[in-house]
Amino acid sequence: MAGDLKGRWELLVGIMLTLYTPYAAASQIADVCSNFHTAGIFRGGSLHVQFLLYTSHSRDCGQVIQVNGHNTLETSHFNASLGTKIIIHGFRVLGTKPSWIDTLIDALLDVEDVNVLAVDWVHGSTAKYQNAVENVPKLSLEVAVLINSLLDAGATEKSVHLIGASLGAHVAGHVGQLFGGRLGRITGLDPAGFRFTEASPEERLDPGDAVFVEVIHTDTDTFGIRIPVGHVDFYINGGIDQPGCPYNLYKYMICDHMRSVSIYINAVLGLCSYIGYPCPSYDKFHTGECVTCTNSLLPSCPLIGQEQIALTSGNNTLLSEARLFMMTTPRNPYCAHHVLLEFTLTESKNISTNINIQLRSDTYSTRTSINIPRYKDQGKTVVALEGPLCQVHTVVIWVPTTFSSLWRKKPDVSGRLCVSELPMSDRNEMVCLPKTLTLKGNSRKMEELATKCK
Repeated sequence: MAGDLKGRWELLVGIMLTLYTPYAAASQIADVCSNFHTAGIFRGGSLHVQFLLYTSHSRDCGQVIQVNGHNTLETSHFNASLGTKIIIHGFRVLGTKPSWIDTLIDALLDVEDVNVLAVDWVHGSTAKYQNAVENVPKLSLEVAVLINSLLDAGATEKSVHLIGASLGAHVAGHVGQLFGGRLGRITGLDPAGFRFTEASPEERLDPGDAVFVEVIHTDTDTFGIRIPVGHVDFYINGGIDQPGCPYNLYKYMICDHMRSVSIYINAVLGLCSYIGYPCPSYDKFHTGECVTCTNSLLPSCPLIGQEQIALTSGNNTLLSEARLFMMTTPRNPYCAHHVLLEFTLTESKNISTNINIQLRSDTYSTRTSINIPRYKDQGKTVVALEGPLCQVHTVVIWVPTTFSSLWRKKPDVSGRLCVSELPMSDRNEMVCLPKTLTLKGNSRKMEELATKCK
């Protein structure tokens, strides 16, 4: 009996010693799930940072990673042999967790086995915007400490990918600068414009902040920065007024800004191939002046979310920065097939001519217009379709009513319409209506478009 008691006592002591070793204590910390803090609009301002790790082993559990004092990386699910995505949110008006964070985390883990670290700085990004701006360099230092811990654990600088939304994009830029631009990649999701548009490259996101910097612009007339700040800058619908945004004042204002996040998530998941067309301006792109992927700056038209296109295949040297333009449709996932329309007049006129065109398929229709300047015989425009051009079977064409035409007879318009899906190439050739059209008065012409899906 005494021997049995002694054996049980030794077993109990052994269990207690095991439970209270540093490794076991750290393991218990690593197993605890945490979530973003909530600041409240009257309790924000002071910087308080939390790093939450998500992996394929713990995608529903944010493991708190501590790097000051007690380092919990060793007992977390962090895998130094994998790539690491670090998500940094921006200014928080209401002091709450960004609603898109979980969706982006899931998207990143759905397509790749990676470490995902979410930077929670809700405290410090709420209340006054100016206070949040002042916290940017302070937060950058803390993220840099985190990355140094990752490097000490065996990660490489090129395996680190920073994804910053709005103000978070400039945090990513500061962090990248601290590492001399050697980090692998930065994605800026509509980087904040206020206080940064006139700032020096050292104070904002810049192409020198990482090996590859891609930027998505969706709200350059309100909250987003209008100048290019990456190796490739995608201006979605020209960077302003995103289709499908509601008229509710708050949602309308924030919708354009946050569209960059939705588009990036869709790109990560492969729901759309968001192709950017190099062009000097959105107006030139919209009027059909940039319709090919042959460009001196880039080997091809880049896709959002794929950094490989920004590297030369020979020596992995980054090419020059490029402005890229594209359109989207109003409904999520906002996929668009870009189509060029050309209307050529039988003879030019001494007044400008507008032609309205509607493209119809079995599931959607799209309406646009072409302006032909005075003394010119051709006008062009690019339109975004929800499906490929080959699904369009009917074209409706008419001359719109103008104020002067209410008492003056509309002039007859005669010409021919041709269309092509972009990019223009041997594969995507122009398809023309079989005959010249004459548009009289308020009449509308409905013609069949002979295209076939390959």
